[in-house]
Amino acid sequence: MDRLDHLEHLDKHLVDELAQVARETVREELREQTRKQRRTAMLYAASGAVALYAGAAVALAVGLALALGLPDWAAALITAAILGAVAYALRGAARPSAHRPTAGRDGVGEGTAPAAAQYPPMPPVAPATPAPGAAPTQDLNDPEQPHHRA
Repeated sequence: MDRLDHLEHLDKHLVDELAQVARETVREELREQTRKQRRTAMLYAASGAVALYAGAAVALAVGLALALGLPDWAAALITAAILGAVAYALRGAARPSAHRPTAGRDGVGEGTAPAAAQYPPMPPVAPATPAPGAAPTQDLNDPEQPHHRA
């Protein structure tokens, strides 16, 4: 029997070692993935910042070009109106509207979907609530109830 106890101890030690190696491998893999994702996120953020400055430079150039023939306030107002129109057009392109139905999986446009499909069905009556101080009742359909008989 002593030999079996010794083998059981070795098995448990081996399982513990394998679990530790698996944890370290998974941890290292997750570290590598997050490092790559962090680098990608930093590059996207830097790209967005540079694009913002590029857009500001273009807006400044448009305003200065308009200021050659117009008063400064009018050039600034026209530049702001142009930027507002571009922002509105980009927002419209990013968000589908009811005017432009897009085809779903079944070929039917999302803009023409029936209203009932957008919301879950309402029950015909409200669920009954016990009176304050009353003993709670068991729900026969509740899967979380104990699976033994009282």
